[in-house]
Amino acid sequence: MRKLLRYFLGLGIWGFGGPIATVGYMQRDLVERRGWLDRQDFINGVALGQTMPGPLAAQVVMWVGYLWSGASGALATAAAFILPSFLIVLSVAIIYVRFSGLQIIQSMFYGIAPAVMAIIAFAAVKLAQLTDEKDARLWGITLVIFAVTALTGAEIALLFITAGVVMIALDAPPAFLRRGSRGSGTAVVGVPFSILTGTAVGGTLVALALFFLKAGAFIFGSGLAIVPFLKAGVVSQHHWLTETQFLDAVAMGLITPGPVVITATFIGYLVGGLAGAVVATVAIFIPIYLGVVLPGRWFIRHQAHPQVRAFVKGATAAAAGAIAGATVVLTRAAVTDVATVAILIASMLFAWKFRNKEPLLVLFAAIAGILLKGL
Repeated sequence: MRKLLRYFLGLGIWGFGGPIATVGYMQRDLVERRGWLDRQDFINGVALGQTMPGPLAAQVVMWVGYLWSGASGALATAAAFILPSFLIVLSVAIIYVRFSGLQIIQSMFYGIAPAVMAIIAFAAVKLAQLTDEKDARLWGITLVIFAVTALTGAEIALLFITAGVVMIALDAPPAFLRRGSRGSGTAVVGVPFSILTGTAVGGTLVALALFFLKAGAFIFGSGLAIVPFLKAGVVSQHHWLTETQFLDAVAMGLITPGPVVITATFIGYLVGGLAGAVVATVAIFIPIYLGVVLPGRWFIRHQAHPQVRAFVKGATAAAAGAIAGATVVLTRAAVTDVATVAILIASMLFAWKFRNKEPLLVLFAAIAGILLKGL
């Protein structure tokens, strides 16, 4: 177990390249080179990550720990993997708050913001192509969610559930729908709706905890699926951050190793200091952790169930549309003049030409911002 923890601590430091690359590192190191894990067990973990909400890399890390030493093992490997990126993002957040008035910081993020828009846009397109393939129904869901999010900037957690339920009704309707039963359809989403739309009370830290608990439960398809959800809550609903600050937070999640949802650390610090950073980080990973250790083995046995597969397809198609819609909303704040338009176009060309080079793109964009705006 000590060797496993040391490995995941290292992976959390050098694991750049996004979730697919990180999972590839684990397969190479744990399955092929060291033989610590059976190939089928590893594939089961990947299947679980694709079924349950949450960032794929973190879920596979937890799954490996769970196989090794149960729930405590999953907790230990998750902590080892997340700790480096937490400390990096926390350090950057402290510097950001302390020196955000300096011209160099403002210039850096002037260039970074449009580059982040290009990264998110390409992530949405890739996710849609991977999930929707040639299914016109899934593309319809993606386009509808895209339009709703782009036009309203609305919170999209309920839309994820609705899209999943729609696909269940189309692909694998339960018996009561096949019999033409009436009046039961609203019960499918009635309980989640009351949970999703509840407002946090009792202070900022409690509000942060409740909001990020909810956010962690609805990261379908990609860690970036959390971006439109966070934008709706952090900027539009609670008014904790401005759109510019939110873009800076997303950038931190993209350029640091580890899962993109570590953005929660940055947001938590800006809202509630060190306590806010810890609360937001712990809260966003709790649903992900529970989604591995509680139903994990059951989902492995039932991953081929038609209704499970239909729900995941619908929810992931919705995630792709929500990411694309959020990109439109956020671009309005990020692209404000000719220079940022140029950075956006150059970033899109870079993202199209080079895969899994997001940290390098953000570095180039920061340099461009400094050259354009000055020190």
